[in-house]
Amino acid sequence: MTFRPRKRFAQHWLRSEKALQRIVSAANLSGGQALVRPTQSDEGLPDDIVLEIGPGTGLLTRRLLRLARAVVSVEIDRDLVKLLQKEFAQHSTFHLIEGDFLSLDLDAALANQPAFQTPNKVVANIPYNITGPILEKLLGSIHQPNPRPFDSLVLLMQKEVAERLCAKPGKKTFGALSVRVQYLAEADWICDVPARAFQPPPKVDSAVVRLRPRPFPTPATNPRHMETLVKLGFASRRKMLRNNLKGIVKDVQGEGSERDTLTDLFTRLNLNPQARAEDLSVSDWVNLSNTLLSEGSTALPEVPAEEEIEAIAPIPPAL
Repeated sequence: MTFRPRKRFAQHWLRSEKALQRIVSAANLSGGQALVRPTQSDEGLPDDIVLEIGPGTGLLTRRLLRLARAVVSVEIDRDLVKLLQKEFAQHSTFHLIEGDFLSLDLDAALANQPAFQTPNKVVANIPYNITGPILEKLLGSIHQPNPRPFDSLVLLMQKEVAERLCAKPGKKTFGALSVRVQYLAEADWICDVPARAFQPPPKVDSAVVRLRPRPFPTPATNPRHMETLVKLGFASRRKMLRNNLKGIVKDVQGEGSERDTLTDLFTRLNLNPQARAEDLSVSDWVNLSNTLLSEGSTALPEVPAEEEIEAIAPIPPAL
């Protein structure tokens, strides 16, 4: 049976064998009946249970089943669910959940499936128009990280968003999203995936990124304060950060202007007083937040919602 990708689900199915292999390799799976056995350096790795979001027609699913101990796939398209149920009916290590991943309670869905509980890795070709919400559900936020983080997430996404996740300080692509994600995880660029690798081809190129969640080496004293500070700092990217932060610094010594206080603060933190938000590393943001708190500046003004600052614009499907 042939299925046409559906516009309302923003479906673009990956057909490139090269890209599929790069995704599987990046996931570094163990526990399945691999065509190529793990090397000696891989011995001792725990068997992996993979959460796959949006399996589509199952091209990637089949490869994951060869390499992982088990695969849990979440698919919203009812017709594809029927196809996948038939395609993998003989695979005892495959469990399919029909539903919207964003509203899914994964623990509840797997409560009666002991062989599939607690997936430790994620592999997904995520729809462009819900990239942000999916990232937040998988990683959490600075002030509320996922309490049970995955070992790794290998995600195929819009190239523009991938560039933000992996961006280095000082680059125009480095923004609030970069800070949040890199505070929660190490981000590695795996490969580019051109539009022609999909059926139908989207209007933009894609990329594969691997995220490895971990506690930040020097955590923020008050993660919510840091999160708000980052939003405020990037609210007007063209301005010097010092100007964006006006109104949050209390002159503890009772003399001197707020500008002087901020300049002194930046100097003590080895930051350029003329720096923009994109020039600060994640560690710089942590240090800035912690220092502000230690010196009495605990109140932050309301800032626009993130969608107004650095929205990830939905990309119209190519259909």
